[in-house]
Amino acid sequence: MKIAILTSGILPVPAVQGGAVETLVDFYLDYNNRHQLHDITVYSIPPQIPLWMKIKRKWYSLTHRGGYYHPTIEYFLHETLKDIRRRHYDIIILENRPGYALRLKEVTDTPLVYHLHNDLLNSETENAQEIYDAASSIITVSDFIHHRIQTINPKDTKTITVLNGIDLHKFTTGRRQTPKAGQPFTLIFMGRIIPEKGIEQLIDAMLQLQYSDIHLIVAGGSFYANSTPDAFSQRLREKSEPIKNRIQFTGYITHETLHDYLQQADAAVLPSMWDEPFGLTCVEAMAAGLPLITTRSGGIPEICEGVAILVERDNIVDNLVKAILDLYEHPEKRQQMSEASLERSKLFDKDTYARNFFKALEP
Repeated sequence: MKIAILTSGILPVPAVQGGAVETLVDFYLDYNNRHQLHDITVYSIPPQIPLWMKIKRKWYSLTHRGGYYHPTIEYFLHETLKDIRRRHYDIIILENRPGYALRLKEVTDTPLVYHLHNDLLNSETENAQEIYDAASSIITVSDFIHHRIQTINPKDTKTITVLNGIDLHKFTTGRRQTPKAGQPFTLIFMGRIIPEKGIEQLIDAMLQLQYSDIHLIVAGGSFYANSTPDAFSQRLREKSEPIKNRIQFTGYITHETLHDYLQQADAAVLPSMWDEPFGLTCVEAMAAGLPLITTRSGGIPEICEGVAILVERDNIVDNLVKAILDLYEHPEKRQQMSEASLERSKLFDKDTYARNFFKALEP
């Protein structure tokens, strides 16, 4: 098939600036190239925005009001539509941008496939029914997202769940299983440093834990490859001042260096405070053989039910303290959870994900 991929309009593909969606696109593009399956065209912003494009984008934002998304995304779509008008594709895949369909239907009759990584299409979405009807099929990253689509049409039959994948080989090499005498019990949080990820609640739990040998690594930046601390990140650092000898902020790190930090950890704590659609960091932690503490939110239970400690978001700080102490005091439980994590992670290999993704595109 001749396939067009419309990316988010925010980050580039290839994923040279990070981004979970962009990395997942890279995975299935690589699989397609190795297996020579389809003729694929990718529409993406460039890694470096040239001055002339910034000027045109600004002019577009000033002369076009009332778009579905942010003006810079609308400009990306505007330029993309110019090219799509001149070409023929068998299907067009919208990566996490179902609202694109409203404009695409004005210029093409090509079947549209939505690949939804977030809760972007439900009964409360603007123009929900029109956007739903415009899709020939919908691929979701979890049953949680699928159920949200069913709030538009309870009898929905056009949606299929394809679970995400990761590059297991980047995470599954050896690491220490238990702290040696004199070494701290080290927790790791990884992900964007934003309120929704629960990092502030985890720091509050660390402030309650008066144990000099319980340490925390905070691995991530405020916005993907941008490591400049924002106001929220700065507040976290100030709040952490009383335990500064037990907490390390790494700033943004690449996947290539993340493994170095995972090797130092004895458990991962990922206390998402929103309805996480999938939870890639949970899979990465499991693939590294780490016991996992996370929240019962969104699609996370689908990923790690039975192998992780799932805490409720109500009274979250106290729940985190109890879960951390449970692992701290029971090394045998950590070992059992480590083995279970490694086994569970095998379900999320990137090639399995890519194969299932392309199978979902079949008529």
